[in-house]
Amino acid sequence: DNSFSQIVLRHRTSNQSGARIVSATSAANTADLNLIVEDGNTMVKAIQIDPSGEVIMAKQPAFLARPSSQQSDIAINNYITIAFGTEVYDQGGNFASNAFTAPVTGKYQLNVSLALTDFDSAAAYILLRIDTPNRNYDHIIDQDFGQDGAYWNFKASVLADMDASEAVTVALYQSGGTAQINVTTDSHFSGFLAC
Repeated sequence: DNSFSQIVLRHRTSNQSGARIVSATSAANTADLNLIVEDGNTMVKAIQIDPSGEVIMAKQPAFLARPSSQQSDIAINNYITIAFGTEVYDQGGNFASNAFTAPVTGKYQLNVSLALTDFDSAAAYILLRIDTPNRNYDHIIDQDFGQDGAYWNFKASVLADMDASEAVTVALYQSGGTAQINVTTDSHFSGFLAC
């Protein structure tokens, strides 16, 4: 009809549809193209391509989290997990307890930005770790500026391979010095399933 047309793919034995390709009219002479998958009687729009060619994947896992309060005086000589208590968004519901858990096996783009204050110049180094079960991704600085640093923005990103049900967290390690570094609420941790 004038509102949509579709191709329905059915299972041979059950005669139930397994997927649909739908062209839905959104305005005169324009249409979205949608890939819809089905699980039992539930239809899920997996991919939508709008008339301008933009692709929307509303079910693609993605998250952005921030600390809900400052994490003060980080202990030294230990990997300290950074607390990200505020979810800005969590598409798919895979972020909880400071960790993102991969819902499916794939490559995940992970990004961290830690806004630090009061780091100790007497420390040998400070290390930021993106911690996955398959491997650790370490980023290190030797912050010997001749005096304590008031502010530092520590950034890291990686395209990490993760298996389904594996969790990733962010940790900070300070070697030596005084436990005085703070992780402020201007920090954030984000990621999404890339492929």
